[in-house]
Amino acid sequence: MRKKVLILVLLVTILAIPAVHAEDAVEWYIKAQASASSGNFADAVTYYNNALALDKNYASAMAGKAAALNQLGRYTEAVTLSDNALAIRSADPVALNARAFGLFKLQQYDAAAAAYDKLFAVQPNNRDAFCNQGYAYVQLNESRQAAAAYGHCTAMDPLNIDAWNNEGLAYLQAGDYASALDAFDKATSVSVKNATVWNNKGLAYEALGKPQDALTCFNKALGIDPNFADAQKNKDDVTGKLQVYNISGTITPTVTISRIGTFYTTPTPSGTGTTVTAAIEPAASQSTSGSGVKTTPVAKRTTYSPVSPGPVFGALAVVAGLLGTLRKD
Repeated sequence: MRKKVLILVLLVTILAIPAVHAEDAVEWYIKAQASASSGNFADAVTYYNNALALDKNYASAMAGKAAALNQLGRYTEAVTLSDNALAIRSADPVALNARAFGLFKLQQYDAAAAAYDKLFAVQPNNRDAFCNQGYAYVQLNESRQAAAAYGHCTAMDPLNIDAWNNEGLAYLQAGDYASALDAFDKATSVSVKNATVWNNKGLAYEALGKPQDALTCFNKALGIDPNFADAQKNKDDVTGKLQVYNISGTITPTVTISRIGTFYTTPTPSGTGTTVTAAIEPAASQSTSGSGVKTTPVAKRTTYSPVSPGPVFGALAVVAGLLGTLRKD
């Protein structure tokens, strides 16, 4: 216990005096972590290199450098360095996360999904990683696994409308329309001002044979975004199914337009489900704290573009590295 207190005191002292010259591997590691935390990843890589020059088997420095390399878009190098770190310390969560994220960004989705499973064995509450795994499974056309992965995201972050929407779309792809509707219900309970979610919810109702409920959802989507082409097409399709002849033989469309809110959201076309017209979005974060998924409306996207993770590695990662060094001594 006393040793841990001394480590924390050392950490606070070094971080409070960033101008202190680093003389050993641990000090270079702490300087690297501080630079990474402030988003200076190029400097962080330099400091990690200095630490590794003094201790070539410093697993925590390797893992931290791998995470920083990911931030610089050097994914192949990050994966290789993560493998080196894991050869020394097989359960290092930073290295496991950096490896999985690097594979994810290299679009090696099968390997990335498996790599995330290894991360979850050590760090089971990383919601961003679950979202990335869900996205990887979508790319592999493994909709059930994708829905399960997104389910972990929503369990940990029930106010995350993006994760609820993506979970619903994964269920739509799997043909489980009741579960899809439940996920979209959760999304609309978080916010009623998202046109994409209302459109997707309408698709779930239509697949369940409830065209009137579907029409209501499409109208709500158009009330938010009158230029939502996919919602308009879906509305026209379901309106045609609802047209009936009255006694005199005239056609009576059962249309009631509902305008709500002014929030403007544009969907992303895709080919999911029967007529699904919105894309599943990844979280794409390698945050070791599990934070980073923002509770925001479904983004305006035309391609899958992962959200970059936040720069904070955290003092816990520093302490973990220091403890690893002490155990090694």
